[in-house]
Amino acid sequence: MAETVEEDQPLTPAGRLFLQPLMNQVINCVLGSDYPIDLGCVKTQIQNSIMLKHPRFCSLMVRDSSGREHWRKTQVDVDRHLIIHHHSLSDDLSVSDEDAINDYMADLSFSSPLPTDKPLWEIHVLAAHKAVVFRVHHALGDGISLMSMLLSSCRKVDDPAQLPTIGGVGAASLVPRRWSVWTLMKVVWFTLVSILEFVLKLLWLRDKTTVLSGGSGVELWPRQLVTARFRLDDMKTVKRALADSTINDVLLGVISTGFSKYLDVRSSTALQDGDQITGLAMVNLRPQSGLQDLSKLMASDSGTPWGNKFGIILLPVCYHRKSSDPLQFVRRAKAMIDRKKLSLEAPFSHTLLDWITSLFGAKVNFSFNPHQHSQLPHCLQHNLHHLKPSRPSEQITLAGHPVKFIRVTSSSLPHAITMHMLSYAGVADMQILVAKEVIPDPKVLAKCFEDALLEMKQAAEAAIKSQGICQ
Repeated sequence: MAETVEEDQPLTPAGRLFLQPLMNQVINCVLGSDYPIDLGCVKTQIQNSIMLKHPRFCSLMVRDSSGREHWRKTQVDVDRHLIIHHHSLSDDLSVSDEDAINDYMADLSFSSPLPTDKPLWEIHVLAAHKAVVFRVHHALGDGISLMSMLLSSCRKVDDPAQLPTIGGVGAASLVPRRWSVWTLMKVVWFTLVSILEFVLKLLWLRDKTTVLSGGSGVELWPRQLVTARFRLDDMKTVKRALADSTINDVLLGVISTGFSKYLDVRSSTALQDGDQITGLAMVNLRPQSGLQDLSKLMASDSGTPWGNKFGIILLPVCYHRKSSDPLQFVRRAKAMIDRKKLSLEAPFSHTLLDWITSLFGAKVNFSFNPHQHSQLPHCLQHNLHHLKPSRPSEQITLAGHPVKFIRVTSSSLPHAITMHMLSYAGVADMQILVAKEVIPDPKVLAKCFEDALLEMKQAAEAAIKSQGICQ
C-alpha cells in the first residue's frame, strides 16, 4: 500500500507574525551545570524525549505559491540539530563563564536565525562552559508551552523518578475572586481605558525620547547581554511589608526604581518626575495557571492548546526622583497592576492582533504591533507572565546533569532593551539584552536593579520591625 502523506498544516496568526523578517523571534534558553556535559547522555535524552513526538518539532516551515506559511512533516536528523562547541568561547582566560555564555547568547540574538531546511530548533552544547543552549523558534509555541516541554524531560535532584514541582500564574489570576456590581463597573471602565491606550499606542502615541530610546533599525544593531540576580527571599521580605502585594508588584517596583537610578546616572538633561517609558508584558491566556500538562497541551481537543496563547498588556514604567521611601515605587506598581488585573486588555490584544493577521497579513500586523512602539518589550519573566514566573521550585536534573541555573532571552526586537526573568531554586536571574550603541554600560543598569531591591529590602525590614513593635 502507498504510504499516507500528511497534509501541510497552516501556521497560526501568531506563528506567522513571529516569522516576519524584522521579528523572526527565536527563544534562547541556557541551562548551566557544575559538571561536565556528557554528550552521549544529551543525545540519548533528545532521541527519547517527547519533543520528537510533537509534530511542530518534526516539521519544516514551508511557503505555498501565494507565500502562506505551513508546517510539513519530515524526518528529524538529531545530529543536524546538535551544535557542539568543545573549546572555550573566548580566548581571554580572564573572561568568566557567565560573561562568555552571555556574549554567545547576545551574538545569537541578532546574527543567527534558525535555518529553514530543518525543523526550527537547535541545541548548542558549550562543553568548556558546562552549559547547554536550547534554541526554539517562537512560531513553535510560547514560553508556557516550551518551558512545559523542557521541564517534562527534567527530574528532581533528590528524587530522580519525580518531575519538578511547578509554580506560576496564568489567566486565572486575571479573574476577580468575588464579583459585584462595583467590580463589574471597574472591569468595564479599566478595560475601556486600557483598550483606548493600547489603540492610541498602536497608531501614533510615542513616549518621550530618553537615553533608553532606540532608533530606526535598532533590531539589527549589535547586542550585549548581562545578568541581574535577585534572591526570591528578598522579594518576599518586601512583599510582606506591604499589605496584599505580590511578587509581581515588587518586581515592577524594582524595574521602575532601577531605570530611574540609571536615568539619573546617564541623562544629561533633567527628566520630569513621572515621565513614562512603555513596556510590554505577555500574559498567559490559558484557563489553567502556570505550566501545563503536556498531554493536554498536545491534545487537539484540549481547552489548553499548544501554541502561542498569550495576550499583550502595556506596562508604564515611570521615572521618579530618589525618594526617602523606596517602597513607594512598589506601592505605585501595585496600584497600576491592580488596574491591569481588572482589565480585559490581554484578551483584547490577542483577538485584535490575530484578526489583523488573518485579514491583512502578518506584514500589516507587524507594522501595527506594539513591539514597534515601546522601548521595553518583554519585561517578561516569562515570567512577568502576569507577571509572576512559571518556574521549578527546587533543584532539578536534565539528562542526569544537576542544573545550576536556567536563563532565557530571545532574538533582538525593534527596541533598545529586552528583559526576561526566570526564577529557579530561590534565585531570579534577569537577562538584560541591550543595543550596545544605546546602552553602552549594561552592567551599570543591572547593578541599578540589584541595588533597588536591596534598598527596598532594608526599608521593608525596618517597616516590619516597626509594625511588630506597634503590635
